[in-house]
Amino acid sequence: MEYVSNLTSKGQVTIPASIRKALGLKPRDKVAFRMENGTVRIQPARASVRDSAGTLNVPGFRSMKQLRRETEQLVAERALKRAAK
Repeated sequence: MEYVSNLTSKGQVTIPASIRKALGLKPRDKVAFRMENGTVRIQPARASVRDSAGTLNVPGFRSMKQLRRETEQLVAERALKRAAK
């Protein structure tokens, strides 16, 4: 099946609804474009942990900086306990 879409002056293309549905794409999802023998393939982009940063609402969680400090402190405390044994 072939679908045709217009390219805007900003280089944007609308992905037809039937293709979005078939790929399970939702607004704000990322897509990957691959060039293969002069043909472009589009597929859902693989998500990374960095992409989901800030999407969880964890009570008491304030920032990655705070999480890093607390983790470093916990690791240091455990190292001191092991060294004391």
